[in-house]
Amino acid sequence: MLRGTTCKHWIFSLDPQRPVSTITRPDAAEPPALKELARAGSVEVLHSLQTGSGGLSSDQARRRLLQYGPNALRTHIASPWKVLVRQLASPILLLLIITAGISVFLGDATNSIVIGVILVVSVGLGFSNEYRAELAAQALHSSVRHRAVVVRDGAEKTVDVVELVPGDVVRLTLGAVIPADMRLLTATDLLCDESILTGESLPAAKDPAPVTGTAALADLSSCIFMGTIVQSGTCSAVVAATGGRTEFGRIALGLGEHQPQTEFQRGLKKFSYLLLQVATVLTSLILIANLLLRRPLIESLLFSLAIAVGITPQLLPAVVSTCLAAGSRALAKRKVLVKRLVCIEDLGDMDVLVTDKTGTLTDDRISFLAAIPTDSTLTASAVNVLGLLATESDLGHGRSGAAGANSLDAALWESPAAQSWDPTSYRRLDLVPFDHRSRMTTVLIDDGGGNRQMIVKGAPEDVLQYCANVPAAARAALDAQFDAGARVVAVARRASPGLESLKGADRAGLALAGFLCFLDNPKTSAKDSLLQLAKLGVTVKVATGDNARVAEKVCTDLGLDYGRTLTGAQIDAMDDDELRAAVGVTGIFARVSPEQKGRLVGMLRTTGRSVGFLGDGVNDALALHGADVGISVDGGADVAKDAADIVLMDKDLGVLAEGIREGRRIFANTIKYVLMGTSSNFGNMFSAAAASVVLSFLPMLPGQILLNNLLYDTGQLAIPGDRVDPEQLRAPSHWNIAFIRRFMLTFGPISSLFDFATFAMMLFIFHAAPGEFRAGWFIESIATQSLIIFAIRTRRVPFFRSRPSAGLLLATVAVVAVGIYLPLSPLGNFLGFDPLPVPFFLALLAMTVLYLVLVEIAKKQFFARTVEPDKAPAPRAAEHHIHRRAARFSAPSRHVRGHRGT
Repeated sequence: MLRGTTCKHWIFSLDPQRPVSTITRPDAAEPPALKELARAGSVEVLHSLQTGSGGLSSDQARRRLLQYGPNALRTHIASPWKVLVRQLASPILLLLIITAGISVFLGDATNSIVIGVILVVSVGLGFSNEYRAELAAQALHSSVRHRAVVVRDGAEKTVDVVELVPGDVVRLTLGAVIPADMRLLTATDLLCDESILTGESLPAAKDPAPVTGTAALADLSSCIFMGTIVQSGTCSAVVAATGGRTEFGRIALGLGEHQPQTEFQRGLKKFSYLLLQVATVLTSLILIANLLLRRPLIESLLFSLAIAVGITPQLLPAVVSTCLAAGSRALAKRKVLVKRLVCIEDLGDMDVLVTDKTGTLTDDRISFLAAIPTDSTLTASAVNVLGLLATESDLGHGRSGAAGANSLDAALWESPAAQSWDPTSYRRLDLVPFDHRSRMTTVLIDDGGGNRQMIVKGAPEDVLQYCANVPAAARAALDAQFDAGARVVAVARRASPGLESLKGADRAGLALAGFLCFLDNPKTSAKDSLLQLAKLGVTVKVATGDNARVAEKVCTDLGLDYGRTLTGAQIDAMDDDELRAAVGVTGIFARVSPEQKGRLVGMLRTTGRSVGFLGDGVNDALALHGADVGISVDGGADVAKDAADIVLMDKDLGVLAEGIREGRRIFANTIKYVLMGTSSNFGNMFSAAAASVVLSFLPMLPGQILLNNLLYDTGQLAIPGDRVDPEQLRAPSHWNIAFIRRFMLTFGPISSLFDFATFAMMLFIFHAAPGEFRAGWFIESIATQSLIIFAIRTRRVPFFRSRPSAGLLLATVAVVAVGIYLPLSPLGNFLGFDPLPVPFFLALLAMTVLYLVLVEIAKKQFFARTVEPDKAPAPRAAEHHIHRRAARFSAPSRHVRGHRGT
């Protein structure tokens, strides 16, 4: 069986001594082991799984779903208990609750009750915001469905992948993620990318023939595995194992439900560690100092722990979750559907976009221009008819048979020649459909008079290779059309008397009949969209199956600086090192196959770029799977939408630019909260610590510190909806702990300076008693640490050149108002405050204004001399891709069944 939890080389062996013709059932409740099915014939496999080529009945499938459970590796149910546990996970918080409980029994009930109430409200605030975000993620996940085509009750139907059961017969095509461990029944040119299991970069060839002898995972050619991808070909297979019983499932369940941390989350973790270290050192020093001053142990411990709680970013998870949930709603309004909230972070990190040409840079309204004959015996109308005969439409139904045809064939059927032509006099004897390797369609046609001919229609570069005696005038005409930006299809033919089938037929010796020219105009909005992406620091590269000169013409018309152009043939001639060096300076990749698109995305990712891929066709699925961010459109092929992380309701680069802005806005707003915690908030807690050592009384009671922290945190919950300056969106931002530390050491002391000035004013001017002192500093503290958000949220001059959102403005003003009111209210005495003289408030106003002016001056100097270093790219580990692939097998259930031993 597969072993380990990292994506290296997991291998299992088959017993060579076991008879091939015998399949044992160790447990009637379990299907036969895949290693035994691999060596059995198709008939025996179907019999052992108690199914047939016509699949299961709906009733059988329902019973087996109850027996084996969902084909799931993950759950997406929001658990309030898990959220609550995360809220209470802080050891400092738990120790504070315990200490407050002890103080109740030691006679200090009032202060302990205040502490308890404030902690309950604070935890409840964080819980409610984070749980609402989890519910939003659950609703988002539940709205996404990954489907598979199965045969049930003798007919094909689509079902959710989590509903697959052993015995289901499944049909798979290019780009599909294999939804279970399966034994092949039929296969045509089937290659599978199994790198997520084996670590091998080359695709594995698959065939229904039974394997013999001992075989490693990579050698089980008659089996296909959950989580791997169909790289080429088609197949039908019977499900042998689902969920945690699959080879991929064992790895995914071994990694656990917890998702690997994104760079964003790793940065949050490092920041939390930084503040935890500061809190630990500060708390320990305060406790030791107060004990040396012979103050009561419980009082000293409560005060020290309250300081620690004030420093730690207790609501940071709630702020991040609220940012992401708000981001998903904002993107939905912009017609962008994200399948998982973490995709928003990935979208903001993207700095390279690889996109197809049709529909993104062009209108995707292809019109037929003209037929150009290159054979003097043919008219333009005759070339047009040859092209119609070589479409994959049903000739017996005329134009109505073209429903569902590709865009070029559909346009051809709308041409004037097609309107007056009767295709029913022709009989198609055989057809080799278009594929992305040959880039041609081949048909064998009988004209009703006994004349048979082979007609080939496809990419000119490929068709001309099979043509004899191509005139120079034909090549010149082709070049002229390409230079004009037309999409060109070549048509060639050859008389084929006596030929009954195209199987094994040689295309050599064709005669070029002419060219069919089509036009797909550049999209009028694309130029502006490309400018938006350029302003966001996103490099756009085009990967197209079209001719290089056509792609260059479109990019030139739109003003896209594409640099170098590479064709699929040139890409194939390069090794990985050569291609890695070339992709950075190349903007157009023309005549590329699905495999080449996937390779290009992989090479770009190895250069440290965060790569998004936008595509909507079957041939885009491999690249969508390989990108950091896979993006498709609502009208795209099902397999493309299934492979994507993000689905655009409109195929518009401008919509995508809005999504990138939203991802970066979330990061920028989270950083605002972080910088708040490292400036005035940290400074105030440091001031309290220093004052507790100098004064003969505590500068603030533990409950007052916690109340101050609660009010401050409540106001900061409006940050996710704040505006962000345009310059903060111009490039992906990354965590820089050194920058945050410098920020803390610059602005924290400024806050402490004004705290000490307040202390001096209260002691030497107002001769304040402890209750008055605490009330004065409580009001000054809440005013300064709340109002500083307006300076920290922007590098510009606040209000004049950068306005905060109305929500943040109202929340901050409300918090300051409540902070001033509480010491003066009837609750003031209960909270340990005494009334303050009126002159204090005049002095407070002057000090607050002076504080904000000094912070603004320091901010200008700080950012003038601080250059944030570029972050070294951190390639994602194999674990990340396993989790991402496993996310598609998710059920809204608390229980996902694991595997039994084999």
